[in-house]
Amino acid sequence: MPLRALLLDFNSYFASVEQQLRPELRGRPVGVLPVLAETTCCIAASYEAKRFGVKTGTKVAEARRLCPDIVFVQARPRVYVEMHHRLMRVVDSVIAIGEVLSIDEVMCELTGSWQQEAVAVELAREVKRRLLDHVGECLTSSVGIAPNRFLAKVASNMQKPNGLTVIREADLPDILFGLELEDLHGVGRAMSARLRRAGIATVEALCHASREDLRQVWGGVEGERMFERLRGLEPSLPPTRRASIGHSHVLPPHLRDDAGAWAVLSKLTQKAAARLRAEGYLACRMSLAVEYRDRPVWAAGVRFAPLRASLDFLRVLADLWAGRPRRRGRRAPWEPMKVSVTLWELLSADQASLALFPDAGQQSGLDAALDRLRLKYGPDAIYFGGAWGAMQEAPMRISFTHVPDLRLEADAAGDVALYEAG
Repeated sequence: MPLRALLLDFNSYFASVEQQLRPELRGRPVGVLPVLAETTCCIAASYEAKRFGVKTGTKVAEARRLCPDIVFVQARPRVYVEMHHRLMRVVDSVIAIGEVLSIDEVMCELTGSWQQEAVAVELAREVKRRLLDHVGECLTSSVGIAPNRFLAKVASNMQKPNGLTVIREADLPDILFGLELEDLHGVGRAMSARLRRAGIATVEALCHASREDLRQVWGGVEGERMFERLRGLEPSLPPTRRASIGHSHVLPPHLRDDAGAWAVLSKLTQKAAARLRAEGYLACRMSLAVEYRDRPVWAAGVRFAPLRASLDFLRVLADLWAGRPRRRGRRAPWEPMKVSVTLWELLSADQASLALFPDAGQQSGLDAALDRLRLKYGPDAIYFGGAWGAMQEAPMRISFTHVPDLRLEADAAGDVALYEAG
């Protein structure tokens, strides 16, 4: 069985970028914060800080207790996205990138002579050398090489930081037995609990389970795919397609009323619509949700004929918003804490049926003009007025699987809210 996959995982990415660009931080424990405030938590930690137990989600006070010498820095999101593209150019100069999995992970396919172990290992070392020469000493990476993508991911986590691990067919399954169930990609807390209830409490037991056993635990074909992945096979997968496009935002104190929530929802809707058009989709369903301080979450949604125009989505938003819960009498209204908007049931533009009425698509020219202006002058250069009062809110987010396009999503200040896997 040949080696088919090489996965490169940049170590403690956000903190490492800060250490690379700020030499005074090198060798010191660093915590990256969304804002410099005692009430927030770390969204990233350097390996020097991780050795003391500081990790993503650790609150500032707890991080200080665990590591008194820790240095906190405010996130510079635009820099992280720009550095990502710089790193990808270096990697691509050595080996073709098959898929960018996240801002700090990239998968490369091994073909032809690259499938020979000595050649694959030398490719990985050459990538590391060029990253050192062209970017710097702090942007280290852990590389996993294996017969399939799943095992390459597992291998990349076996030696951190700056590791290089090869999983060969002959190593299987014994090389996996020292891992915990949740060390395997796709096995989270819920699935780990289901496996344990089925009598599969270790990775060794998982590897020895039958195909049918795993199908029953997973409740379908995904269990059979896990059976194949553990044996170095690459299971066939149905074509992937985006399921939704959405945004959410925790409201700051000064926007925790109906007017503030509406302004943020308007901005989120306009952002989602712009992304929808940029990615070539139309949406057939929209939902919104509001989390309140003293009552359950309220959510509403509606289906419609395929839409892509911002004004159309804003009209749908207004109709949904009109049904929000309200207190009667003189009691103070419920205080909204978080809002979200999601566009669902996406269709690619070439799948959508032609409009029945001639004026159904009359907004396409307007949206095209607005999108061109935003690309040229920035995403906040022009917008519909409902978002007035919230233009400094709801910054772009870097999720685990989405590297933002700065032309589309970064706000005027370039601020981005961040999440890091570790």
